[in-house]
Amino acid sequence: MQQPPEQVPALLDGPAVDVSDTHELLLGYLEWYREALMRKLDGLSDDRLRTPVEPLGWSPLGLVQHLGWVERRWLRWGFGAQDIVAYPPGGDAEEWTIAANTSTAQVIADYQTEVAIANSLTAPVLLSDKARLGGRFKAPDQAPSLGRILFHLLQEYARHVGHLDVARELIDGQTGE
Repeated sequence: MQQPPEQVPALLDGPAVDVSDTHELLLGYLEWYREALMRKLDGLSDDRLRTPVEPLGWSPLGLVQHLGWVERRWLRWGFGAQDIVAYPPGGDAEEWTIAANTSTAQVIADYQTEVAIANSLTAPVLLSDKARLGGRFKAPDQAPSLGRILFHLLQEYARHVGHLDVARELIDGQTGE
């Protein structure tokens, strides 16, 4: 009797194994982390998404909201020098806390909007292109390259997606990949 073929796990996460272009790798891994963030929310009720996890003090949905602000600050205000609100008026507390009158769907939609705008800013430019002046960066010696900004975003996502693994394990015992 013939055995069914074994499922072989992917050897690498992120972009395909044959991708070697640095720009494509950075954007591919950033997208992988964005998708991982959403995967780690799967199966949580609205209440669990919104309730702060003890002893961490923040909710899974609050983390999504925070990462939307991070995308906004680094890519729209930072790289693109757009004239936008870069921080919520209530500071960190507001950035991480979901207002009672804000739906889960709205938080996710706002995050996805920031990601879409970020993608439109990063896809057509070179990694060596410097951030525009006037937003986050006021002088040429302050302006990092897109590559530097993307590396920063990758480490931000890696930390926070790892934090979400811990939160999820505390909530319901689920562990990440």
